[in-house]
Amino acid sequence: MSSRLLSRSRIVMSALGHAFDREPAPCEPASVLIAHHPKMIGDTLLMSPLFAKARHVWPRAQIVAAVSPAMLPLYASRPWRIEAIEYDPKNARTLSGFRRPGGFDLAIVPGDNRYGWFARAAGSRWIVGFDDDSPRYKNLLLDELHRYPDTPDTWGDMAAGLIEGPEPPPYDPSQWPAPAFAPFEMPSQAYAVIHLGTSTLLKRWLPGRWMQVADHLAARGLLVMWSAGRGEENLVAECDPRGRYRSLAGLLDLAQMWHLLAHARILVTPDTGISHLGRITFTPTVTLFGPGTPQLVGSGRFFSKAPWKAAIVDPFPCRDQPILYKRRVEWVRRCTRSIRECPAPRCMHAIEVADVGSAIASLVPELA
Repeated sequence: MSSRLLSRSRIVMSALGHAFDREPAPCEPASVLIAHHPKMIGDTLLMSPLFAKARHVWPRAQIVAAVSPAMLPLYASRPWRIEAIEYDPKNARTLSGFRRPGGFDLAIVPGDNRYGWFARAAGSRWIVGFDDDSPRYKNLLLDELHRYPDTPDTWGDMAAGLIEGPEPPPYDPSQWPAPAFAPFEMPSQAYAVIHLGTSTLLKRWLPGRWMQVADHLAARGLLVMWSAGRGEENLVAECDPRGRYRSLAGLLDLAQMWHLLAHARILVTPDTGISHLGRITFTPTVTLFGPGTPQLVGSGRFFSKAPWKAAIVDPFPCRDQPILYKRRVEWVRRCTRSIRECPAPRCMHAIEVADVGSAIASLVPELA
């Protein structure tokens, strides 16, 4: 039996064993589990408004969040006094970290409702999430279902809306202490970070245009630092075949990346997890949007003070799918097509260097 199948089997059996352990959550729950898909960096960072609101509304509660192994170092500094626990859906053993005497008074499932099964397996007695996930079996163990709002909102602010009560104060860097990190060679003068890595080929920009942005920033006195994840080093070679600028592609973990971004004058990146990390570190950040939309993953209310700007051609004809976590939401306009359906990211290619330069100048006028 595969590890993923074994993990799912254990979750289902454990969840069914707790299926009747349901009690409405008290107004002041003593223990809260936030259960969502922990794989993607951005998905977890986008939950920050939810984490902050949970702490704001329940100041004395134990609040536990499922995160990926890669994310653990970021949460070791305990933002909002959240206890982050490793969870890997492919590894059945990681479920044991969530089993504790008495279970959880309340669980919040902000996205994929199959994590309602995980929440019940962890002993949660009342589970709250959004309605209308598919297939329908995903919704079976949720006790309180909310509709998506009828008016546009960012995903993080929507998720926070699953908790009744006043909104938390807008984010500022004091809410998330800097994590410990292994020392690495930091730049010796003012610098810019250009991150090239993406979760999909359809979010990649043209190499020649990245190089023009790099030259623009270098001409204004900044060291240019290329960034990408492990296995994405070739993206730097495509943009900068002569190695004119320093590359940190594949060399940094997330805690080190935090510190690199925290001291950068500007971050330029596609719509990916590093964009959201730049918002956490309060780094002036320009995010290039192709298939995604700032309407869903922009600053919103919680991150309204963060120095951030989108570069996007909007509207774009094929950014037309009103789907969010398999639910139809009429005001959503995004694209979730695969590379088979869309062989070239025309929405990314439509972004001109001048568009990015204008966004940079709006954040840091001296870089115009």
